[in-house]
Amino acid sequence: MLQQTDETMTMLVEPASDEYHPRPLSAVLRGLAAREGDSKVTIRCIREALAGRSFAAFLIITCLINMLPFPPGSTIVLGIPIVIVAMQMVLGRNTVWLPEFFLKQSLSKKAFEKLTTKIIPALEKLESYVKPRAWPFPDVKSAEKIIGIWALILGVAVILPVPLGNWFPAFACAICGAALSERDGRLLFIGVALGAASIAILIGMVMAIHFGVTWIIGG
Repeated sequence: MLQQTDETMTMLVEPASDEYHPRPLSAVLRGLAAREGDSKVTIRCIREALAGRSFAAFLIITCLINMLPFPPGSTIVLGIPIVIVAMQMVLGRNTVWLPEFFLKQSLSKKAFEKLTTKIIPALEKLESYVKPRAWPFPDVKSAEKIIGIWALILGVAVILPVPLGNWFPAFACAICGAALSERDGRLLFIGVALGAASIAILIGMVMAIHFGVTWIIGG
């Protein structure tokens, strides 16, 4: 469970000068999980560790969390951070803003290690494929704004209470986040295509549920 803490943790900040070749996100998370002397990992510590690539990294992490096997209905709450991050991308903020009370929240070291044990292998597989190529945007801000709009749409799709309809848009959004992180235009195309397919599937599921309920009531 998330707990509040006022303890100050040493920040693991990535070099700002290495914007296009940051440390792999999996390496950042592995480093946080391996820290000694700290009993908790705060949200503030995670955000600062992702400095310089915070939007893309937070987008990936929030999407991957929504892909974990939580109880049905959890994405209604867990999908909200995707929307918050995406909205800030669209608004052109320089760093991810989170409420102070949220930044003070923390996971126990054991819970964080358990979480990263599930997330890191998926990240490493993704990172082995992505690389800078065919990037269609002239600068970072335009990329963040346009991808942010698409991530916002997918984030809303994740939140919708449709049975089994949330995993696919969360996966597509994570792909877009990875593409933004590494400036991979081909991966971005895949993410957009998967996102469009996920929206179509979601609409089909909603229509099927609607017609099913109407048929039952009418029958």
